[in-house]
Amino acid sequence: MITLARSAEGPIATIDGHRYALYSHSWDALINLPSLPAAIRSLCAGLQPSTTVPEALLAPIGTQEVWAAGVTYYRSRDARMEESKDSGGQDFYAKVYTAARPELFMKASAHRVVGPNGAVRIRKDSHWNVPEPEFTLVINARGEIVGYTIGNDMSSRDIEGENPLYLPQAKVYDQSCAVGPVILVKEGDLNRNIGIALAIERGGETVFSGTTDLTQLKRSPEELVSYLYLETTFPTGAYLLTGTGIVPGNDFTLQTGDVIKITIDTIGTLTNTVG
Repeated sequence: MITLARSAEGPIATIDGHRYALYSHSWDALINLPSLPAAIRSLCAGLQPSTTVPEALLAPIGTQEVWAAGVTYYRSRDARMEESKDSGGQDFYAKVYTAARPELFMKASAHRVVGPNGAVRIRKDSHWNVPEPEFTLVINARGEIVGYTIGNDMSSRDIEGENPLYLPQAKVYDQSCAVGPVILVKEGDLNRNIGIALAIERGGETVFSGTTDLTQLKRSPEELVSYLYLETTFPTGAYLLTGTGIVPGNDFTLQTGDVIKITIDTIGTLTNTVG
């Protein structure tokens, strides 16, 4: 198993439990190397394993844009229909769930992305906010899926529900997206039985928890990437949040100080606090 993390000094590769400092390589160049697993093993072959691990990891992203896919889980479809029923927008979400073309939107430029243990935000002009735990694809400039990580798509449900055209304001703002803690480098076919779990803690107690797995994802990762790259180029690659199958009930909203923990099998746990 190979993972990539990012520290202030540069990239860190972990191969079968051994860590290697790749500080002389830029993140953007590294994830765009051809045959990435073999390339990382080759780079690390001449290095001694690192005995020190930086305490603070940054978001594992360089200059890539983060995009997102919507309504790819049945639970997400239902939640979007519920929140937009008063505006008459529920039919749009029902239709996109079964449509040939997926919903795709830009979520964040790299400077708006928060890393592990960083602070995510809720909008000042919103009163109904939730995290959305998402299996996230790491894609190189050639449109190849080279890895996977964990994403948190912070969402203002009241703003999106008021009018579907307000989606960018509900989704895109400073510190509205978190990714990490590491990238699991793709080696072989994806196991669709991977579990996804969300836990939200408040005052030391769990106030919401839920689980799902990738078998509930309606569209394949390859299909989503094919639409994303159809008429758009990404010179250093892109990250794609693939949608959420866990949505807290309508009576729940995040509060400042809440701790959000998203766990995905084989990748780890992404922890963030609402600032």
